[in-house]
Amino acid sequence: MKKNPQTALIHAPRKAPQYISSIQPPLFRASTIIFNNTDTLFNRHWTDDYDYSYGTHGTPTTFTLGDSIAQIEGGQYCLLAPSGLSAINLVNSCFLSQGDEVWVADNIYGPNMEHLRNLETRYGIQVKVYNAIDTDTFQPSEKAKLLWLEAAGSVTLEFPDLSRLVKKAQANNILTALDNTWGAGLAFNAFDFGEDHLSVDMTVHALTKYPSGGGDILMGSVVTRDKELHHKLFRAHAIQGISVSGDDVAQVQRSLASMQLRYEHQSQSCLTLLDWLKQQPEFVQVLHPADTDNAGHENWKEICKQGHSAGLVSVIFDNNYKLQDIRNFCDSLKLFKLGFSWGGPVSLVMLYNLKEMRVLEHSHLKEGFLVRFCIGLEHPKDLIEDIQHALQNMKKLKNE
Repeated sequence: MKKNPQTALIHAPRKAPQYISSIQPPLFRASTIIFNNTDTLFNRHWTDDYDYSYGTHGTPTTFTLGDSIAQIEGGQYCLLAPSGLSAINLVNSCFLSQGDEVWVADNIYGPNMEHLRNLETRYGIQVKVYNAIDTDTFQPSEKAKLLWLEAAGSVTLEFPDLSRLVKKAQANNILTALDNTWGAGLAFNAFDFGEDHLSVDMTVHALTKYPSGGGDILMGSVVTRDKELHHKLFRAHAIQGISVSGDDVAQVQRSLASMQLRYEHQSQSCLTLLDWLKQQPEFVQVLHPADTDNAGHENWKEICKQGHSAGLVSVIFDNNYKLQDIRNFCDSLKLFKLGFSWGGPVSLVMLYNLKEMRVLEHSHLKEGFLVRFCIGLEHPKDLIEDIQHALQNMKKLKNE
């Protein structure tokens, strides 16, 4: 049948074969997915491992990345979300109901705490806070449904006693969710760790960081080994219309091949800076899990058997330096750029006031303003010189 030119533009008479062998998997962009026939349409179920029914439910592109992330983290099932925070919110909205109790560490990722406080105000979720390095402060009631873990913790980088916390949660039938962005599935296996081969119930990962590696993609994931939990998450994922761009997924997939190389390089560069930072009199405390003086160091040593520790290190300035001094320091940096996030090629810096961030008192933390360095791919010698110059300029401005 001869077609009108307009129709022929949409329904081409010839199609190239759809699959070839290539280094990178093919990119599928899809909202509508075409069914071959009515049998294909009706003889499918949303619980199928690969249910191709609509773009938000998955394409070969998104399933390929999901499988890769699940494998890296030691899990089996993975869902993708538009950001790390979106993945966190998926877990909270899926497993928390009115009157439920959720436990979070005082060093939890700030936006997660803000989201939970919002749920507390609007829907009656009870938010309980524990000290990440004191497991005795985790005292769940029978209402407790979810325990959030971070290893290492946000900004102050304490590494918790994961084994004891997970055992305590399991004894009380509480789900455990680990923000695994710092470890990236490379520092340790969250689904098989410690001498007792323990496992969290699910991990959340900001793929924005190390998996992306470019500082240009926003994405998150939720990984689990449990099919029932995965199905609950998948239903919430579908109902909320959570989806990601196929183009963004392809970019992250492309970066995975170099992720471990980048992670180990940035981790080693960070250790080089750690040794130097500890010698600088302007800092009263340097925070890094691999430092023997650090709270949680023994926990890190037990869990992270390969010695991996990501590319983050924080310093607390001597209390003689005021906020304006710290701002002058940050503004004087040239290689370190002022910005949130980490895991990309460019080193970043951010300043924090812990008094405004923490609910509990922490005797292991010194008084003073905190600055976090996120190490990129620059040579560590150049980064040290950059910090050295900024410290000199800060003191010069202070004395003027």
